[in-house]
Amino acid sequence: MMQPIEQLLAQPEGKQLEFKRDLSSPRSLLKALVAFANTAGGQLIIGVADDGAIVGVDDPLADEERLTSLIADSIAPRLLPTIELFTVEGKTLLRVEVFLSNSRPHYLKALGPEQGVLVRLGSSNRQADPQLIAELQRTALGVTFDALPMPELSLDDLDLQAMQQQFGTDVRLDEQKLLTLKLLTRHQGRLVPTQGAVLLFGRHRLQYFDDAWIQCGRFRGTDKVEIFDQTEIHDPLPQAVASIELFLKKHAFRRAEFSAMRRTDVWSIPLTMLREAIINALMHSDYSQRGSPIRIAFFDDRIEIESPGMLLPGLTVEDMKRGVSMIRNPVIARVFRELKLIEQWGSGVKRIFAEAAAQGLPEPRIEEIANRLRFIIPLATPVSVSVPSTESLAPPQQESRLESRLESRLESKLAARIVLLLREQPLGKAAMAGRLGHKSVSGELHKQIRRLLEEAVIEMTLPDKPNSRLQKYRLTAKGQQYLKDNT
Repeated sequence: MMQPIEQLLAQPEGKQLEFKRDLSSPRSLLKALVAFANTAGGQLIIGVADDGAIVGVDDPLADEERLTSLIADSIAPRLLPTIELFTVEGKTLLRVEVFLSNSRPHYLKALGPEQGVLVRLGSSNRQADPQLIAELQRTALGVTFDALPMPELSLDDLDLQAMQQQFGTDVRLDEQKLLTLKLLTRHQGRLVPTQGAVLLFGRHRLQYFDDAWIQCGRFRGTDKVEIFDQTEIHDPLPQAVASIELFLKKHAFRRAEFSAMRRTDVWSIPLTMLREAIINALMHSDYSQRGSPIRIAFFDDRIEIESPGMLLPGLTVEDMKRGVSMIRNPVIARVFRELKLIEQWGSGVKRIFAEAAAQGLPEPRIEEIANRLRFIIPLATPVSVSVPSTESLAPPQQESRLESRLESRLESKLAARIVLLLREQPLGKAAMAGRLGHKSVSGELHKQIRRLLEEAVIEMTLPDKPNSRLQKYRLTAKGQQYLKDNT
């Protein structure tokens, strides 16, 4: 339903609103209409000066006729906006409303279908590159990038071991299951992986999607002038969630709170909100884009999660805040849901804002920048980078002696290494195996974890759900004392 003209005139220009004084510069006016039709719809008000003053149009009927002709002659495929006349403060305005078009991408005929496609970014119009044009075409047809087949590949190009490790032994990943998950699809009489399957579990994922990785950085201060620490995460996407969290925890601090004889770790960064934002970025990135990976930037006062791809056509930042969701990558989203990384499609962003309000934290911000989306989570209290003194740094010899002492006390080299791994943060079995350099969770690793649990050196983070795929392990007070006694 159209907003009253008075409400529109009180708003600033934005993704779905633009003002023009007159028809003296038809090219910029037509660009706005094309961008509206390709992005999320919008309204153009003619008869408003740059300073917001209402000046009206001199000959409304003639201008309406001229505008109709301009649109018909200059835009392809044919665009049919709604044009209305309004009187405000005794002056006549033209309102042109364009809806998101099912015939997108529209373009300016004078520039052609390769150079004349425009999209709306904030209050400006931006020329679409070939990848963005392809996405506009796919979304208009209801086709998603991650569901497309990769006919040159076969099942052997997927890392079935990593896949099974993520799903657990209770899930049988047979042919029918992989088809249901759309990790496989039928193409010309044979089964081939989808692009989503390769993005999730491809053996040589970066060979086909060279930007499908995550760059993490911890910066000193509040800008990108000086980087303190950085890492590149090339894990399969489901596993990358935990790896990103580990990096963020590495540069945060925590305190233990006890209630009813139970310990709760309270971190200096809002991990629940960050996890939702990280998963949102991994699920909704436009992996067809080339040029840069997902980026996680940790500053003293905020954490920024930046992913490639504009918002999908028809979606705005305000829609996201209200919980409106459109799935860019349904194959990836379905797998994330099966793995319990998400509970309900479309609820993540709304939960982030609700969590911030409930905890009295500053409200997160969402920004569209060029062909990327940036999620900014401010920190309630600044977290500065601390540089440890040389006395506090453990050289390799000291670390080796510590491991040797723990091995003697625990009567197992593997048990000693588990305790050392759990010094900084909780880990699941799969993450422990990876850090130990094992290809999978071995029987001996299961055995030593069970023994450390029995001896109360470590404990489960989810004691009520011992078989949960989200289960992790952490040191108990006894385990922490083991470290102190042997350091």
